[in-house]
Amino acid sequence: MANISMLDLQNLRHLIGGFDTTHCKMQAYAEQATDPALKKFFQQSAQSAMDSKQKLMQFLK
Repeated sequence: MANISMLDLQNLRHLIGGFDTTHCKMQAYAEQATDPALKKFFQQSAQSAMDSKQKLMQFLK
């Protein structure tokens, strides 16, 4: 994918940053949660955000 436009790069950067922020927030919520089901939900959400971030980062390689 050698011909990626500047707009596409900016969009990728924005999306990657958003998923990174989401990951950090979900991790923090999981650490604070006392209910096991809620803790699991936040942990899964954090992992999903990280997976999405990593998939998007593949476009930059």
